[in-house]
Amino acid sequence: MSAAAKASSATPAAQASPRLRVRFKNPDERIVVTGLGLTAPNGNNLAEFRANLLAGRPNIQRMPIRYMGEVFAGVCNYDALKYQKRKEVRNGTRAGSIAIYCAREALADAGLDLAKMNPARAGVYIGITEHGNVETENEIFNISQFNYDTKYWTHHHNPRTVANNPAGEVTINLGLTGPHYTIGAACAAGNAGLIQAAQMLRLGEVDVALAGGVSESIHTFGIFAAFKAQGALAHHEDPNKASRPFDRDRNGIVISEGGALYVVERLSTALARGARIICEIAGYNLNSDATDAVLPNPERQAECMFAAIARSGLEPADIDLVSTHATATHQGDAQECAALRQVFASSNSTYFNNTKSFIGHAMGAAGALELAGNLPSFTDQLVHPTINLDNLDPACELANLVIARPRPVSRVRAILNNSFGMLGINSAVVVTSYQN
Repeated sequence: MSAAAKASSATPAAQASPRLRVRFKNPDERIVVTGLGLTAPNGNNLAEFRANLLAGRPNIQRMPIRYMGEVFAGVCNYDALKYQKRKEVRNGTRAGSIAIYCAREALADAGLDLAKMNPARAGVYIGITEHGNVETENEIFNISQFNYDTKYWTHHHNPRTVANNPAGEVTINLGLTGPHYTIGAACAAGNAGLIQAAQMLRLGEVDVALAGGVSESIHTFGIFAAFKAQGALAHHEDPNKASRPFDRDRNGIVISEGGALYVVERLSTALARGARIICEIAGYNLNSDATDAVLPNPERQAECMFAAIARSGLEPADIDLVSTHATATHQGDAQECAALRQVFASSNSTYFNNTKSFIGHAMGAAGALELAGNLPSFTDQLVHPTINLDNLDPACELANLVIARPRPVSRVRAILNNSFGMLGINSAVVVTSYQN
C-alpha cells in the first residue's frame, strides 16, 4: 500500500473523552457563530460548497490576465446584483461587492432582521491580504490610453483603495453605524477577522459582528507576476489538478478570489433570540515568526497552534479535525507538516485535510472559506478529502490525512483552522460544536 493510501485509511486507535470541556461558563463570555455567507470558486452558499467538497469537484479556470496571458485562477460566480445596483458595483470594488454578498447572506442565514437591529451595536471586521491593487492597476492602464493625462483619472480612486474599503462598503450597504475596519493579515486574515470579532464581543464593544475574510486578488496581474517570478505559480496541463498540496510534484499556488463572512455573537444574545448556533469560537491565537518575509517558521507555527488549543481549554488529542493551510509550495507544505507532527505527536485520533486542493488559494478569504467548508463535519460526521494528491511527499506524511474520498468518522466536535501568511504572521482558530 502506498504512503498516501496508508494515510487515508488510517483508523484512530483511541477516542477522546466523551464530553469536551467548556472553558468559559458565563454565557456573556462564550462566543458563537449563528450565520454564514460565502462565495467560493465552486459554490455560492455553504450547501453547494460542501456538496462539491464531498463530491471531489474543484473549479479552477483558465483566465486571461493583462501582460501575463493565460493563467489558472479560482473565479467566483455569485450574483453581484442580488444586493447591489449596477452603479454601486461599477463605482465600488470587487472586494466590497464580495463582502456585501457574503454579509447579506450571513445575516439571512442567522435570521437577523436589519430593521430590528441596533445599527450602532454592530461591528464589521473583514480580513484582507491586500487591497487597492486591482483598482490602481486598472486606473493606470486606463490613463495610459490617454498619454497618462490625469484628467482621465477617476474620482472613485480614493474610496476604492483606502484599506478599510471592503468593510466600509458593507456598512454603507447595510446601514450599520458601529465600528468597521479591515485587518491586513496576509493569508492569515480570514482567521484574524474572526478573532477580532470575538475580542470585541468579549469587550462589550458590539453586540453582533460580521467577520471573516474576502479577496479580489485574481484581478491584479501583479500578484500573478510576482508569484511567477518567485517560481511559486502553479502549472499543469489540467487547471483542476494544478493545486496539489502535499504532493511530491506540487509546483506552486493557484490564486483565487472569494469570501466568507460569519455572524458572531455572545452566547447570551444568541440564546435570548432563539438563534441556531452553528459552532462556538473556543480558542484562537496570532503570533509572528520574526524570521523571514516569505519562508515559514514551523516552531512559531507550532507555538501558535498550541496556544490556540490551550486557550480553548482543550488538549491536542481533543482536536478531531485540522484544516491545514498548505498552499502547494514545497517548503511551505513541508514546514507546516513538521509543525503539525510536533503538535499532534501524542494524538492518533486527529484527522487532517486541505481545501486549497479544490479552490486554490483565496488569500485573505482562505482561512474563513476553509473553515466554512469543514463546519458541516459537526453534523454529517464526514471529513472532506484532499484531492490531487497522487504521490504523497514523505516530508508531508501525516497520520489520518484524508485523501481522495470523504472519510466517515465517529464524531467531530473540535476543529482547528490554520492560516499562515507572508511577513511571518500565523493564526489558528479552534471552533467546537455547541454544548450547553
